[in-house]
Amino acid sequence: MSAAPASPPPASDSPAPPRARSWVPFVVAATFFMENLDATIITAVLPQMAQSFGVAPARLSVGISAYLLALAVFIPISGWMADRYGPRRVFCSAIVIFTLASLLCGLCTTLTQFTVARLLQGLGGAMMVPVGRLVVLRQTEKKDLMGAIAILTWPGLAAPIIGPPVGALITETLSWHWIFFINIPLGIIALGVALKLIHGPGMGRRPLDVPGFVASSLGFSCLMFGLELASQSPLDPPLMAGMLIAGIALLAWSVRHMLRAAHPLIDLSVLRIPTFAVTARGGSLFRIAISTAPFLAPLLLQLGFGFSSVTTGWMLLALFAGNLAMKPGTSKAMKTFGFRGVLLGNGGLVLIGFAALAIISRDTPLALIAIILFIGGLTRSMQFTALNTIGFADVPPPQMSGASTLFSVMQQMNTGIGIAFGAMALRLGAVINGHEGNPTAADFRIAFIAVCCLCVLALIDCSRLSKDAGAQVIGQAKK
Repeated sequence: MSAAPASPPPASDSPAPPRARSWVPFVVAATFFMENLDATIITAVLPQMAQSFGVAPARLSVGISAYLLALAVFIPISGWMADRYGPRRVFCSAIVIFTLASLLCGLCTTLTQFTVARLLQGLGGAMMVPVGRLVVLRQTEKKDLMGAIAILTWPGLAAPIIGPPVGALITETLSWHWIFFINIPLGIIALGVALKLIHGPGMGRRPLDVPGFVASSLGFSCLMFGLELASQSPLDPPLMAGMLIAGIALLAWSVRHMLRAAHPLIDLSVLRIPTFAVTARGGSLFRIAISTAPFLAPLLLQLGFGFSSVTTGWMLLALFAGNLAMKPGTSKAMKTFGFRGVLLGNGGLVLIGFAALAIISRDTPLALIAIILFIGGLTRSMQFTALNTIGFADVPPPQMSGASTLFSVMQQMNTGIGIAFGAMALRLGAVINGHEGNPTAADFRIAFIAVCCLCVLALIDCSRLSKDAGAQVIGQAKK
């Protein structure tokens, strides 16, 4: 991407017609879905891939770690790349890199080759997601922001749920290689449409903040690695603690540096905007809590209740159906109750949903479990959309690049922390219940209670929002 010419062709600077711009969120959402799907679909086919490579299944974790490492390293620089070379050029280049890396992943015959291909795929994903969001934010008027964000939110909710079963189905029907090959036609279509619809130059040629880039990349890498270790069993406490401490220390230095630098890698001044600050604080707590669901819910049904993988898959489809069903009512709810009302009221329902998962047992009727998961999907979708929209409601155009990059970093970290938090809460349940080995239903009860505590803290933070927060986005006048 750095070899691209300094000046984009005139056509790329011409704004797209309004009707064309309305399709941009769908194009970006499609690429988000590819990225999110590839981050989760691999978990269902690790045994088959390990057999193909001639290694133990546990060693395939390096492929997952390599992808997450690339995301952690390159997401922080994505905003600078978009400002320097233009979001259109960077976004389209990212699609090309991601698609070619998917082809390479499917052609790999050794674990080493696969690890390198996953690093390249992570590079494409790291640029594709935050820059794609930036494209949508810059081309969307405030009055249309809620609908656009709702479209972008769906892939992050859907992919973790449908990724594993889709991966298993593709592997049983064809082979594991095709979980990567399916990205090729999708990538080609997305690239063609993006080139046609996305326009606009960069925002300037500010110098690269090398110290900030190096420190933040190392910090996020150490933190992600530490969180990955925290979610594994058996636990390696010294290594996990060392990685987490190193990551936190490096990130703390990065924040201090970026607050003082003339041209910081990420503009942290956006945290002074109250609505963005809420999505960074309480919003992160909610995202961490909600990110535990795709990890804890399947394990509860299979290990805690002894359900088959088929039954579990059908139950999780109820969660996915709830995510989809909420979309038509999102805008109406926010216009009726406002962002603060939705975040508090719907956030309370998210809390009740996790409490219900702590109460149910093996004898609970399957229909009732499906209803609980369906309602959980509804409330998760609403909360994500509200948090993601309010975060950008008051961000001015000059700060949008930094806001998009910082939001992507937080979202990636929240997902990693959510899985680690779920694993540690489950381990805490085993300690409290005084046993080792596979978790029991009682362990899951404690884990979900811990998740409920996170939701309470998030609600307290969201209560600080003013009643008219984000009023211009939902077409209301500030009081």
